Amino acid sequence: MSVHKYTDKVMDHFRNPRNVGSIENPDGYGKVGNPVCGDLMEIFIKVGKNDKGEDIIDDIKFKTFGCGSAVSTSSMVTEMAKGMTLDKAYKITRSDVAEELDGLPPIKMHCSNLAADALKAAINNYREGTKPEVEIVTSCQLDVRVILGVDEFKGKGVYTEVPNLEELREKRTLIVDTGDDSLELALKLTEYTGRVIVITSAKEIPGTVEIAKKLKQSDVKILRLSELNEIKGELSEVEKVIIHDFDEDENYELFVDAVVILDYRG
Repeated sequence: MSVHKYTDKVMDHFRNPRNVGSIENPDGYGKVGNPVCGDLMEIFIKVGKNDKGEDIIDDIKFKTFGCGSAVSTSSMVTEMAKGMTLDKAYKITRSDVAEELDGLPPIKMHCSNLAADALKAAINNYREGTKPEVEIVTSCQLDVRVILGVDEFKGKGVYTEVPNLEELREKRTLIVDTGDDSLELALKLTEYTGRVIVITSAKEIPGTVEIAKKLKQSDVKILRLSELNEIKGELSEVEKVIIHDFDEDENYELFVDAVVILDYRG
């Protein structure tokens, strides 16, 4: 799929969104916002019982402020969840929603597909009385950016696909936040090395609620409000990177042995 091409299903749900609106006095309410790209999703649920006495979603509505894919994913998740037990609905993932829509453009996958997170927030609000408003932060790369040195060191310390993690054992590894897959990789990599760094343009710990919590409890170091500009090295091996710190508005060097930029298309 090209960067901006939408499937027929995405366009259908954008032009004819299902279950739009709100529910007065809902049993559960979830609100998810992404401060990086501005997308905002609200999910309202009414809970009933099925023949087995299990909690089910009797009614569900959504309100969304965002781009076409934000509307489409919110519409689709309400269709998927309506009539489901809460246990099943809670397991709906962003990938499930994208698959039901026959795919989303890669550039929209992480910054607009937040509907499943809003649904989880609504269910948590019903079950546990937790705060219904959740902020999701991610690099949300809206523009394709060129990082100097990627082509020169690809296969020599730079990875644009999931590497054999054994190759990174005990190496200082920098992972660029390109979405949840990259963050989950960072967590997995801590089993192989104690020197894992994630660089993100976000102000807070990036990822879904679950991933951010795991990152906070892990040994992964997070470089926030930062951007990778260049990869350097000698003897055809990665040696260091140049990072721009948005907060200080300055560049600095960081010595690393490997850099992971999943799905890089610069």
